[in-house]
Amino acid sequence: MFKPRRRPRSERWCRARHAFNHSLRWRLVTLFLLLALAMSTVFVGGMQKAFSIGWREAARPLLADYVDHLVADLGSPPSVERAQALVQRLPLSVRIDGPQLHWSSHPDKHFDYGRPRWLTRTTADGSQVVLGLGDMDWEQSRSGIVWSTLGILLLLTGVAYGVVRRLLRPLDDIRLGSQRFGAGEFSQPIPVRRRDELGDLAQQINTMAHDIHQMLEAKRGLLLAISHELRSPLTRARLNTELLPETAELQALRDPLLRDLQLMRDLISDLLESERLASPHAALNLEVTDLAALVREMAEGTQAELHLQPDLPLWPLDRVRMRLLLRNLLDNARQHGQGRIEVHLQQVDGGLQLRVRDHGPGVPPAQWAQLAEPFYRADAARQRGTGGVGLGLYLCRLVAQAHGGRLLLQPAQPGLEAVVDLPMR
Repeated sequence: MFKPRRRPRSERWCRARHAFNHSLRWRLVTLFLLLALAMSTVFVGGMQKAFSIGWREAARPLLADYVDHLVADLGSPPSVERAQALVQRLPLSVRIDGPQLHWSSHPDKHFDYGRPRWLTRTTADGSQVVLGLGDMDWEQSRSGIVWSTLGILLLLTGVAYGVVRRLLRPLDDIRLGSQRFGAGEFSQPIPVRRRDELGDLAQQINTMAHDIHQMLEAKRGLLLAISHELRSPLTRARLNTELLPETAELQALRDPLLRDLQLMRDLISDLLESERLASPHAALNLEVTDLAALVREMAEGTQAELHLQPDLPLWPLDRVRMRLLLRNLLDNARQHGQGRIEVHLQQVDGGLQLRVRDHGPGVPPAQWAQLAEPFYRADAARQRGTGGVGLGLYLCRLVAQAHGGRLLLQPAQPGLEAVVDLPMR
């Protein structure tokens, strides 16, 4: 039978210490617990010192007088019957040693004759009477007090943890809200549970997120408006250019103009597609698709090295968007790969994994996190011969996310590798 491997004690201790160092809640609880222990120790020690100095001297004469009274009640010579009645009435032990009598209420108990003198008396006939504690289970009483104190201490610790957890609950809300805002989900604000410093902080973060959302929406609306407004003039310009006479004199101007107009048209199409995919209500036209066949179709004419796992299952995909993803990844690899491109497709952890790798110079590590951002290009000069305007990888990321997956860019040494993970929907 398989048994899970237990972590080494040192590793468990390191993990626990790391969790404690990064948990404000547990540090506060520990601080309160240590403060309570310190206060209790100081209080108990101070009270014991006060009683030991003042009350001991005051209580000793009273106890000595009470012992004299008890021994006098036993008579002279001491009476065994009276001693037995005393033992039954009080939790005491009595031992009598005299010229004619040797008696003990607890024969199995050792009497310490070196005990304080105010517990030992000598009667008129020369008998020595020694008093001590009886059969009361003092150790059990002390153990009960210890366990009761420990239980109360644990209860107070649990109450302190609950109070601290309730006080710091807004921090959990702020953390979750910040993660949502960072992922672009602005529909659910951070709940403001209290009107204190943490509540004010949550409200300020909500205001900041609202302002950021408004700016992003304004930017998106501006891009959409410009893209829509430019489509008609570009269509007319392309139509007029195509209607120019195909003379040798105009051909040298006509072809570059048509290429530039086509590039502008592609840019506008990419902008509109990026806004559709970035919308939280992006709709996909899912069809059962043979992704391996789609890869072969898009890689035709690129001289890419294909490494496709055989017998891959059909996958529900948006074919138009997947063609867009494959085209952009292959174009990016062709522009930066110095002629060699590798495409891998395999099934990993119940999903499909697509990897496109080039063998170019690669990208500096400082730029990895920005490669899939809109309008970002590693080539700051933005020369047309070295790439587009920086929307290709951004569109690939949006297509992967729309399918419930992700796009990961990582160094391949040499070159850059784009990894697309597509889970089963």
